Amino acid sequence: MDDLKNTLITIGSNALLFLLVLAAGIGAAKILTFALKKIFIRAKGEKTAKTFLLSCASVLLYTAAVLLALSVVGVDVTSIVTAAGVASVVAGLALQNTLSNLVSGFILLASKPFSAGDLIEFDGYEGYVESVNVFFTTLRQFDNKIVKIPNSRLTSNDVVNCSAGETRRVKATFTVSYDDNLTKVKSVIYGVIAKDRRILTSPEPSVLIGEHLDSGVRVIVLAWGKTEDYYGIYHGLQEAVKLAFDENGITIPYPHVEIVDGDKTDKAKTQDA
Repeated sequence: MDDLKNTLITIGSNALLFLLVLAAGIGAAKILTFALKKIFIRAKGEKTAKTFLLSCASVLLYTAAVLLALSVVGVDVTSIVTAAGVASVVAGLALQNTLSNLVSGFILLASKPFSAGDLIEFDGYEGYVESVNVFFTTLRQFDNKIVKIPNSRLTSNDVVNCSAGETRRVKATFTVSYDDNLTKVKSVIYGVIAKDRRILTSPEPSVLIGEHLDSGVRVIVLAWGKTEDYYGIYHGLQEAVKLAFDENGITIPYPHVEIVDGDKTDKAKTQDA
């Protein structure tokens, strides 16, 4: 009974010591992580690299806290590390995607296809890069939805970086009737462009005639602006051109149906968007 009592006391004291050291280690890890975050914020460099390094440092600090607590109570940490190394090889076969995401994180950090704050398009998603973490990249869409994309997908597929340049070309298309004077149509559109100060004069904007559709002629507008003004320019053109067409009697054709002898006959096909 004495031996059992002593054993229980030893186990209890070791467990208590382990918990105390672990709590202290986790507390220290949190403080150090917070301090590193402050340092990274003040330091020069890309936000992408900072967030990725901070994520890695946080994992290492918490791991060190656990190993320290184990070593204090007499556990052979060296053997644990060795066993963990062997286990990682075995687990690597089962966790290939996880390890692939980790390695891809370093690849993204080194190759820099995009940085935090960049607007990217990927696999149907479009939004601003919030951060690149150990296993995934966080994307914030225009409607404020958060998308977490595994890093391995970003390195193995095409990613469009819409913020790569200081300027970006805006393409807007309109359809006018065959009865409208194309010279007048172009003049009206150029007048709209001239009033929008966000549109750059170099490269020069262009108004081009596109396809001859079943119900009208497609007109293509190409204009350049600063990257951050892209959507403002695009939607501004859509509204301003429509209002200018109305003021100048320019017709935008639309599909209509004519009923002949009870049969519905399509007189025009829906033009491409």
